[in-house]
Amino acid sequence: MADFRKALSDGGIIVFDGAMGTLLQARGLPPGASPELWGLDNPGMVRAVHEDYLRAGARVVTSNTFGGTRFKLPPGTDIRRVSREMALVARQAAGDANFVAGSVGPTGHFIEPLGTVTMREMVAAFAEQIRGLVEGGADLIIAETHFDLAEAKAVVLATREVCDLPVAVLMTFEPAGSLTGTPSSVFADTMQNLGVDLLGVNCGLGPEQMVQVAKDFLPRIDTPFFIKPNAGLPRLENGVTVYPMGPDEFADHMVPFLDMGAKCVSGCCGTTPAHIQALARLAEGRAWSRPEPAEGRPLVVTSRSRSVCIGVGLPAVCIGERINPTGKKVLTEELQAGEFTEALRLAEEQVQAGAGLLDVNVGAPMVKEDELLPRLVKQLSSRFLTPLCLDSTKAEALVEGLWSVPGSALVNSISGEPGRMEELGPLCKLHGAPFILLPLAGKKLPVTAAERIAAIEALLTKSDALGIPRRLVLVDALALTVSSKPEAARHCLETIRHCANVLKLPTVLGLSNISFGLPARELLNSTFLAMCLGAGMGAHISNPSTPLPREVGFASEVLLARDPQAGRFIEACSGWKYGGGEGGVTAKKAAVEVKTLREAVVAGRKAQVLEMVEEALTRGEAPDAILNQELIPGIMDVGVLYERKEYFLPQLLLSAETMQAGFARLKPLLEAANKGAVRPKVVLATVEGDIHDIGKNIVGLMLANHGFDVLDLGKDVPAARIVEAAREQGARVIGLSALMTTTMVRMEDTVKLLRENGMDQKVFVGGAVVSEAYARSIGADGYAADAVEAVRVAKQLMDA
Repeated sequence: MADFRKALSDGGIIVFDGAMGTLLQARGLPPGASPELWGLDNPGMVRAVHEDYLRAGARVVTSNTFGGTRFKLPPGTDIRRVSREMALVARQAAGDANFVAGSVGPTGHFIEPLGTVTMREMVAAFAEQIRGLVEGGADLIIAETHFDLAEAKAVVLATREVCDLPVAVLMTFEPAGSLTGTPSSVFADTMQNLGVDLLGVNCGLGPEQMVQVAKDFLPRIDTPFFIKPNAGLPRLENGVTVYPMGPDEFADHMVPFLDMGAKCVSGCCGTTPAHIQALARLAEGRAWSRPEPAEGRPLVVTSRSRSVCIGVGLPAVCIGERINPTGKKVLTEELQAGEFTEALRLAEEQVQAGAGLLDVNVGAPMVKEDELLPRLVKQLSSRFLTPLCLDSTKAEALVEGLWSVPGSALVNSISGEPGRMEELGPLCKLHGAPFILLPLAGKKLPVTAAERIAAIEALLTKSDALGIPRRLVLVDALALTVSSKPEAARHCLETIRHCANVLKLPTVLGLSNISFGLPARELLNSTFLAMCLGAGMGAHISNPSTPLPREVGFASEVLLARDPQAGRFIEACSGWKYGGGEGGVTAKKAAVEVKTLREAVVAGRKAQVLEMVEEALTRGEAPDAILNQELIPGIMDVGVLYERKEYFLPQLLLSAETMQAGFARLKPLLEAANKGAVRPKVVLATVEGDIHDIGKNIVGLMLANHGFDVLDLGKDVPAARIVEAAREQGARVIGLSALMTTTMVRMEDTVKLLRENGMDQKVFVGGAVVSEAYARSIGADGYAADAVEAVRVAKQLMDA
């Protein structure tokens, strides 16, 4: 049998197969039917597709299991059997000389906090599918067309749980990022931390649009990459969705990716064996060389939407230290009660002050850290883009915390305590979590630089033996107080220089430790910070709101030539005055102080909204005034932020749910006041044959928040049912969604049926494959690119 990992390292280009669904439809797959279940009954048809692609020159065929999870297939389906049988069909076609990629697509569900599925539940569902793929003879697992970073990560975790096969991960991007706000660079950073064998991009875009996406992540990776675009952007011709690029044109547009160093290439929607044949001819004989790991590549910590790089020669990162109950009575009491108001306030304050990461510590007396830490992590992940540092001495708390992070959190820390590296090192490797390496062993502190370096190198030996890549290691240089150890600062600086110049590893330290027990601590901390930055330190754990260290940090970056044209320094310090007072360093922006209901909706403060609604009602304010003057304007503000790309899907959903909570309290009062007055009705549905409904569900939530009475018919809904529901409910507007090019044509069925029945309901359409031109071509009255625009379009159509 051929070895896919070996093939990834050789000098050739690997060509995968193309689209599966359209070829199966040409062989009899009915619209709306499950390709997987149909394939069980028609294995010969599926095998014929694989053989067509192999004859065209593909070296890898992809199993017919894209939607083969318990979330997509009917209850009671033997998931493992479906995957096994479809992988066997591909294996029989591929033989021993070619490869079978076990396809794992998105489930249509979000992981907490975006949705209700836990990471462990998602991993269990994928593991069930992957077990069948392994039993059927897959050579690698390929996660494709994923749009949420957490779900893509779940496929990797599930694969590692089941087998040691290579894993490839492909995400789908729009020019501004994925549906859930992940830029391609953040995706690449997270997948590199996870140690995937192959990463790339597929679907959504044609080759021309995908070039920039590839350029954004290429400088950040050493991993082989895979490009799988559509055959151009789809358009409608004579009622049929077509992709404009023919085989030769498609192959010509793939040349830039081969020039960039793509190891694997193929096509997604609209591509056929003829496209793959043209691509295989192009790739034949072209040499490929594996990228050499870049020396000194930074350590990267990620959230769903942001990467923070820590490395030698880069601007230092402030890790905000304030979410720590030590010495904080209010925070301690709230954590003991399982509440997070103060923790979230401290988080927001530090983010606004410029913290690059947030250290999260819930280690208070009478607190079950393994329960509380993941809860707080989910709250922080839903509200802030800033990546997190999970801080606990309890291994079980770090385990649960890492299972709650969508990206790559930093772990604080792994020390030389017996068994600590053996327990936490593999966990960090599994989750792609960088960690702080703390050079402590036993009770004796390593005072001298020589002692610290010896401890660091001993821990690195352990880490290397466990197969943990050094790109995940951030060394704590161990700042000890100079009040008791006068030479502590000097030894710390020597340690930083050794790590930077010899080990090529970034360093971090707890800044305020150096000045403990002395007066003028801020002065000492700031001076020490400047010295550490000059020695090559990459990050510091400190309070980002403390003025003098912040000022010194900005000034040091200018003097170290790490602030081009002094841009950050000028922005932050243009109003600075000697000795403090007015001026000083300007924080990124003033911390958000929520004073009104409208502001609370924008900030996503659900508990605060409920309190403020009650206060407003107690003051005698009318329910309709609260709704129209506060809640609705708030959600409209959120819409503006979303359109500007200042908010992404997580913040949009959080604010929408906050608005919904306030409205739910007012709803019975409004109905009583209006004596049953009817809200304007909208019917929503995903069209027949399409089982994707995430976008439609978000639109429904937003419409409900804007005063519409939404009847959601669900997914895979025939035109006749949509029209009948609109007639029965007296709805004036119908919203239709489709995610697949093969089902978007069903939208026109609803428009035609309405007109044939003499009905004048307005129809607007949307979905990843739908465009405004397509909406006009089928006679729809409107088009919405996202949930915010859907509200605007629905209002316009209601008034038309």
